[in-house]
Amino acid sequence: MGKKAKQALERIDRDKRYDIPEGCAAVAEAAFAKFDETVDCAVRLGVDPRHADQMIRSSVALPHGTGKSVRVVVFAKGDRAAEATDAGADFVGAEDLVTKIQSENWLEFDRAIATPDMMGLVGRLGRVLGPRGLMPNPKVGTVTLNVGQAVRELKAGRIEFRTEKTGIVHAPIGKVSFGAEKLVENLTTLLETIQRLKPATAKGRYFKSVTIASTMGPGVRLDLAAVATIATGVE
Repeated sequence: MGKKAKQALERIDRDKRYDIPEGCAAVAEAAFAKFDETVDCAVRLGVDPRHADQMIRSSVALPHGTGKSVRVVVFAKGDRAAEATDAGADFVGAEDLVTKIQSENWLEFDRAIATPDMMGLVGRLGRVLGPRGLMPNPKVGTVTLNVGQAVRELKAGRIEFRTEKTGIVHAPIGKVSFGAEKLVENLTTLLETIQRLKPATAKGRYFKSVTIASTMGPGVRLDLAAVATIATGVE
């Protein structure tokens, strides 16, 4: 471990459970990389993703975005294609885009949107887009007729999240340069969304642990009582 990493670790009390504002401030203060580190959140939930009714998958528009530039491709035709272009989509097309991806293994984009009528065509790309998390999905709002709104939301910082096999949700909540206040607002929005998605069949404690950390910095564990208070809006 390098000198700066050791110093960052010393700034964090490993035995403490931080409240949300304090935790976000601690993460920002402990960051030491020369680049603007991304701040990520890991939420371990009391769900069993092996059961379909306990698999959580959705998206949320963070109030301050993620600080990352997102390249968006849209599979659409006619007026919907024009709408996507006007909204700022980086690439818009139909059969031509599918052929480009298939023949050239072209994947120079971060998110994909499709109109419902295009899914028969886009479905051919399942083996390519699926493992990379790029397949359009109605559950997260990327299969839609309102492509203009979808493009604007993705460009503004709408993120997708899902439970992994271990019941953990990983999601970015911004950059260190955002400062504690904006990170708190983004994190609160994420936690509130996850709370609303709590499966009726989930038993016991829902939020089992919540940890936030910058790309190179140490993890900061949050107080679950504070998390529950903010997520449910109940004092």
